[in-house]
Amino acid sequence: KVLAENDQLRKEADDLGPRVELDYWKKKLSKFYYLMEQLKSPDVKAVLGVLTAAKSKLLKKWRALDIRITDAANEAKDNVKYLYSLEKYYDPLYNSDPVSMLDAIPGLINAIKMIQSISQYYNTSEKISSLFVKVGAQQEN
Repeated sequence: KVLAENDQLRKEADDLGPRVELDYWKKKLSKFYYLMEQLKSPDVKAVLGVLTAAKSKLLKKWRALDIRITDAANEAKDNVKYLYSLEKYYDPLYNSDPVSMLDAIPGLINAIKMIQSISQYYNTSEKISSLFVKVGAQQEN
């Protein structure tokens, strides 16, 4: 179920600021870390042992799911790390007057550019565009 939700297209209002993006990925990270902890439990290891001993065809599906869960957790972890690095730049968008915001914008744009060039997961044009929309929306609020 969690993987199916993860694969769904994200729908949200256009007027949300960049903190919403960070909160979204933090929640996702929490879900997948919880799932990964469950997968390490003795009960799950016992079931996997039985499936392995029985040479079950389910192991192939299990491994594919495990890879997808691990990849989703890694994506969320990576995105949280990079979005946290933006916090000092977008805080003025929430806490300052319009004139004071101007000083933060060059640093924010450079930080987003850095994320786009370095991040393994957040470097798609869709995600970067969505982040710029959120930044622009916050500046208008």
